[in-house]
Amino acid sequence: MERKYPVIVVGGGIIGLSIALTVQANGSNVLLLDKHEIGQGASFGNAGHIATEQVFPIADPSVLKSLPKMLLDPLGPLRLDWRYLLPLTPWLIKLLGNMRHKPFTHIHHTLTTLNSAAFDSWQAFIQKWQLSDLVKMKGSLLVAEKKETLDKLSHHSEYLQSIGVTNQLIGQNALLTREPALSESQIGGIFYPDTGHVVDLCALHQKLTEAFLQAGGQVLTHCEVTEITSTSNQQAVLTTTQGQFTGQKIVIAGGAFSKSLVKMVSRIKVPLETERGYHLMLPNELGRLSIPVSSMDRRFIMTPMSQGLRLAGTVEYAGLKRPANMQRAQHFLPLAQPMLKEALNSQQSTSWMGFRPSTSDSLPVLDHKGPYIFAFGHQHLGLTQAAITADIVNSFIHQQPTSIDCTPFSIERFL
Repeated sequence: MERKYPVIVVGGGIIGLSIALTVQANGSNVLLLDKHEIGQGASFGNAGHIATEQVFPIADPSVLKSLPKMLLDPLGPLRLDWRYLLPLTPWLIKLLGNMRHKPFTHIHHTLTTLNSAAFDSWQAFIQKWQLSDLVKMKGSLLVAEKKETLDKLSHHSEYLQSIGVTNQLIGQNALLTREPALSESQIGGIFYPDTGHVVDLCALHQKLTEAFLQAGGQVLTHCEVTEITSTSNQQAVLTTTQGQFTGQKIVIAGGAFSKSLVKMVSRIKVPLETERGYHLMLPNELGRLSIPVSSMDRRFIMTPMSQGLRLAGTVEYAGLKRPANMQRAQHFLPLAQPMLKEALNSQQSTSWMGFRPSTSDSLPVLDHKGPYIFAFGHQHLGLTQAAITADIVNSFIHQQPTSIDCTPFSIERFL
């Protein structure tokens, strides 16, 4: 294997993989490395939802009232491991600060712009790499089972239309016509046409990796970066468990593990935490739904995949080292069952926990300084923003204008 590359991408999740493929296809030789396997971590276990409709920060003031109740429920949608409270506190304080009206509005508008561009980038990405069998842009549903919830969704629908997020408020008849498997307990919801889902995340990663290799890219797995040093503004040296590599550009795309990588190259302390998420995969539930269905009342999502029905969601703050609490994954079953007419088959189900990389302002870091390019911190929207992130990084590398203003994503916002 060569030791010098024009571009080295650190992190083989959907963000890093999409970047590596896009940059390689545009004429720069790329080495993609990961300390585990390509497409593992959050990229393996996420909900598979291309959620361009999610244009609000990860936390808003309306959550504060119900926060104590959620935290006291060990299997609720939000959990804090109290042993992790001390290291989490600085991030939480910044998160609370971003709930104020001015920063909240700024973040909301920025996410709206980014996700609008994300949809267009995904459409082009699907066409270029022939992914229409794996990525279905057929929309998604957000449903309600309480009248007051549906009233909230009605106002939410109107507001989203006013800012250009296309959606349709539908009543129970239209909802059950669209998804007949849903129970009559579901009284209506919002249909988002400009969203989609991945039916096989493993196959997606495999197809993108094969395209990357065929284009001349190189992959190195089980390769952990232990040190990064820059010799000039034109190149940097990576010391890894498999030797040293020199790159003219180093892309840091390590998801929730990017914080330690940034410390190697910058004095800026990025407020990056992990929001641990869970899923329960039901392999015997093929064809139950046609598109992703999220519950406003129950705060989780059901996504139909080629391997079964994936139930996913929840937020857990416990850092990168605490063991998983798989009871949280099993709790999806009693959440999902009342939403459906017929009993779910949970035989041979599998559970999973992974790490979402969330900054305190809910915005990713998309920036370039000297030989370093930063592309991490996409919170719950890594899959959603993968294609647009790849386009932006490719523009950075080839010194082209980006499709959107990237000022809000600067790493220097944390100075």
